[in-house]
Amino acid sequence: MNTVNGGISFWYAQDGTPLPREPLPGDTTADVCIVGGGYTGLWTAYYLKKAVPFLNITLLEAKFCGYGASGRNGGWLYNGIAGRDRYARLHGHDAAVRLQQAMNDTVDEVIRTTGEENIDADIHHGGVLEIAHTPAQLARLKAFHSVEIAFGEKDRVLFGARETAERIRVTGAIASTWTPHGARLHPVKLVKGLAAAAEALGVTIHESTPVTEIKPKHAVTPYGTVRAPYILRCTEGFTASLKGQHRTWLPMNSSMIVTEPLPPSTWNTIGWDGRETLGDMAHAYMYAQRTADNRIAIGGRGIPYRYGSRTDNDGRTQPATVEALRDILVRFFPTTAGARIDHAWSGVLGVPRDWCATVTLDRATGLGWAGGYVGSGVATANLAARTLRDLIQQDSGQSGPTDLTALPWVNHKVRTWEPEPLRWLGVRSLYAAYRKADHQESTTCTPTTSRLATLADKIAGRR
Repeated sequence: MNTVNGGISFWYAQDGTPLPREPLPGDTTADVCIVGGGYTGLWTAYYLKKAVPFLNITLLEAKFCGYGASGRNGGWLYNGIAGRDRYARLHGHDAAVRLQQAMNDTVDEVIRTTGEENIDADIHHGGVLEIAHTPAQLARLKAFHSVEIAFGEKDRVLFGARETAERIRVTGAIASTWTPHGARLHPVKLVKGLAAAAEALGVTIHESTPVTEIKPKHAVTPYGTVRAPYILRCTEGFTASLKGQHRTWLPMNSSMIVTEPLPPSTWNTIGWDGRETLGDMAHAYMYAQRTADNRIAIGGRGIPYRYGSRTDNDGRTQPATVEALRDILVRFFPTTAGARIDHAWSGVLGVPRDWCATVTLDRATGLGWAGGYVGSGVATANLAARTLRDLIQQDSGQSGPTDLTALPWVNHKVRTWEPEPLRWLGVRSLYAAYRKADHQESTTCTPTTSRLATLADKIAGRR
């Protein structure tokens, strides 16, 4: 059997593409119009409708709900959030601690809500395990572990080589750090269940309805315009396709492969009985999960960016990227060398110029947005949605400020990305530098992070 390449994602191949919902039939009005049918848009619709049942909420999706990153991601429901360190510098350590605690709580909130709504998303609450292979990675891992504890994660644990192997036998792993604030899930089962839950509450969802322009009180589509006091942009990696938003967030590519179901003999050599989500401390890092049907799904950046902020064609990824991901798989788990790769795919995630996730509501115009998750969107989208809910309720006089509206990522402003060809040259050069830095660290065995990676972080705006 040949590897399927594209077709949106393995998650859709396994669970089935949904029947299409009707497109927008013409001009209409709503109290709130949400643009984008991924996790952010669907969670926002869900929480708003639960909080204020009489609201008329219309959600517009260009393809079908979950077509973008929400239906293609690695299934990591975890407490990472992009930009926390910068928010600590801008607003103080305590403010960033509150943001981190909100993210820790968000993992539990998603698990609680999916249970309440009877959404079976193959969730397994096994935490997140991140490993180190080289002396430089070990130094970064220990520093990362200490920083996370300083931000309030007192239940995080540091493991040595033997303790790591007791959880999962990754060839060459010398240490790891584990947090309980994480879970594995099936992305498409979550997005389908969430869309159904929102509809059951009375949210109107129109698919095959691309929004071409967002302006105050208007969401413009080829089929008509939705007029509403609040227009919320929840388009993440596809934001660049909107008029006037071409340089707002960069659509970063990430790719994945998934094996065939692996036999018990292979799992006996690997372990991974706790089904933690798995990552590493490389600069060009990987992410993986053990699926409910005993496959390994593993991802990484591949070719990180397409010129002009273009996005992929239905998830197809480059053969070289597939081979690179397979190489990582076999390097980590040599017993998978003969395993069939059933599916490969890719998707885009939203990257702001300062790598900070944000939630915003402009009270003067009624325009709101959330995103820029930089790959941590499965959980962050839920926190963003609840924050948008509170901001709208506050603005409309239905409630006052809340703990969520006071978080430091609310109404954060960031400059736009550089024009082409600087954007393309910069991103491609950065990831070439990260890969070279990983190679240097693995061959020289130095305990110090490569200066090349440190310089790349500064140029990228990640530090």
